[in-house]
Amino acid sequence: MLSGRRIVLGVSGGIAAYKAVEVCRRLVDAGAFVSPVMTAGAARFVGEATLSALASEPVRRSLWDGPEPIPHTKLGRSADLVVVAPATARVIGAYAAGISSDLLTATLLATRAPVLLCPAMHTEMWEHPAVRENVATLRRRGVHLVEPGSGRLAGGDVGPGRLAEPADIVAAAEALLGTGGPLGGVRAVVTAGGTREPIDAVRFVGNRSSGKQGYAVAGALARRGASVVLVSTVSGTLQAPAGATVVAVETAREMEQAVLSAAEDADVVVMAAAVADFAPKAPAAHKLKKSDGPPEVVLEPTPDILAGLGARRRPGQVLVGFAAETVRPGGPDLGSYARAKLEQKGADLVVANDVAAEGSGFSGDTNAVVIVGRDGTEREVPLTTKDSVAEAVVDAIGRLLSGRAPQEEDQR
Repeated sequence: MLSGRRIVLGVSGGIAAYKAVEVCRRLVDAGAFVSPVMTAGAARFVGEATLSALASEPVRRSLWDGPEPIPHTKLGRSADLVVVAPATARVIGAYAAGISSDLLTATLLATRAPVLLCPAMHTEMWEHPAVRENVATLRRRGVHLVEPGSGRLAGGDVGPGRLAEPADIVAAAEALLGTGGPLGGVRAVVTAGGTREPIDAVRFVGNRSSGKQGYAVAGALARRGASVVLVSTVSGTLQAPAGATVVAVETAREMEQAVLSAAEDADVVVMAAAVADFAPKAPAAHKLKKSDGPPEVVLEPTPDILAGLGARRRPGQVLVGFAAETVRPGGPDLGSYARAKLEQKGADLVVANDVAAEGSGFSGDTNAVVIVGRDGTEREVPLTTKDSVAEAVVDAIGRLLSGRAPQEEDQR
């Protein structure tokens, strides 16, 4: 996906600039032509000679010192992608405000290529309302982000704001340029995690879903070139898949609103989340005290999001459901549960697993599933990593999309 592509790698002034060296090396190793652009601040953290030696051409730092009279327009027009790693609060703010104070910000404003920002800064800066508003503005304009992770920061602090790992940044670049991949141009929505239905201001009804399988499916779709919206209840605990746009929710109703909105123009919807079946009817606005005795909690059904999607989906859309079951001796097998859910929900595929089986539960990194299709296909995936399960699910999705392509073209 990167071979022969021209990438402008912008490096701005933060301690995480040292990771840009590894990003540059990985991009070049993948076959990309990398043009590095450093800000004056970046040069205080990483040597210009280092990036020049690893990139496809020497570092550029100034609007005035190079041979071209207008270097920013040449860089912007020739780029297939602009990656900024790290992207500091200053660069993000200048880009959002349209201020071209140096070669990097001028190039960002002069390009029509996709832009991938990789923010890195201290937690207080990342969470500041001005930075959040600037990020939201850029997202609305179509700029892509690789969300920062949480971990050790400069000065020994720990928290969100840590630059994503180089491998994840390069994977996001591949996803953005992967329109020629097997799922290039496909728009996908994936849900992940277990919903939390409030009892009071502190307690909730929930389940043990970790969200790992949903995140793995989102990552597998993105790696094959799909544009992915990930509706997640665990966005603060798992690293977002490279190239995916994360929408954070908590309750079943919040997830329903987010999914139905995102699914309107989606080609694929994967309901991997564990959505609560019931929620407290009248959650208390304050914390219920133990001294008041056991509360009377009246439950009501939550929205059946998968069934709602099945009833309203547009022609050609592929709908995938997940079924977390506990198989009892002498009772129905996983395939029976999956086939029943297919009919009840109007899905094309159902992925079922036995959460009571060893290695196949919610919180681990492995899973064993059966993938059942409305067309009568059935595939067992024995115990393996959740990433491998995700690849098998996306294989099945790809086959369905391929089979529906002629029909969809006829409808157009």
